[in-house]
Amino acid sequence: MTQQSETELQARLEARGWPGRPLKDEPLAADLINTQWLAGTDAYDLLEEDALTLAWLDKHGLNTGAAAADVRTHLRETRTTLAATVADPTDTTALNRILDHGRIKLSLNAGETAETPEVADPAHHAAWMCARDLLRAMTQTPGRLRKCANPPCPLHFLDTSRKGERRWCSMAVCGNRAKAQRHRTRHDRTT
Repeated sequence: MTQQSETELQARLEARGWPGRPLKDEPLAADLINTQWLAGTDAYDLLEEDALTLAWLDKHGLNTGAAAADVRTHLRETRTTLAATVADPTDTTALNRILDHGRIKLSLNAGETAETPEVADPAHHAAWMCARDLLRAMTQTPGRLRKCANPPCPLHFLDTSRKGERRWCSMAVCGNRAKAQRHRTRHDRTT
C-alpha cells in the first residue's frame, strides 16, 4: 500500500461528499470487510461502483486488469464470507471455496524461500488474496481479528493490544456510545 494510492482513494471519496474511511490501516482481510461502513446513520460501500473498487485495488496493489464488475462481484462475496467466518470460525466451507481458486507456489531463489500466489482467473485474485490474509490472521493470531462490539457497527479490526481485550473499532466512537448507553440504561432504571 502506498501513501499516494491512499490519498487518491480519499480524494475519490471526498469528490462524492463521503466521509473518510475509518480504520484504514487494518490487515487486508479486515480492510475488505471495512469497505462498508457507517457514518452516523449513513451507510457507505466502496464496492458499489467500478472507480471506487479500482481505487481500493490500487491501494493494495491488487489490480490485475480484470474487469472491475467481475472483480467487484467476487470481492463482495468474499467480504460477506470473511465477516461470517470471523463471526463463526468453525464454519469454513465458504472460505475454503474461495481459497480453492488459488494456491501458493513455493520456490527457492538465492537461498531464500519465495511464495508466489497463483490464481487461474485474474478476477478472483484480489478476493483470493483477502481470503488468504484471513486464513493467515486466524492461524497466526487466533481470535484477534474481530468485529467491533457495538452491534450496529460493521467494522472489523486486528486486536494488537497486549492482553487481547480490545472491543471497539474506536473507543472514541463506539466505545463512548456503549458507555453512554449503559449510563442511560442505569439512569432510566433509577427514575
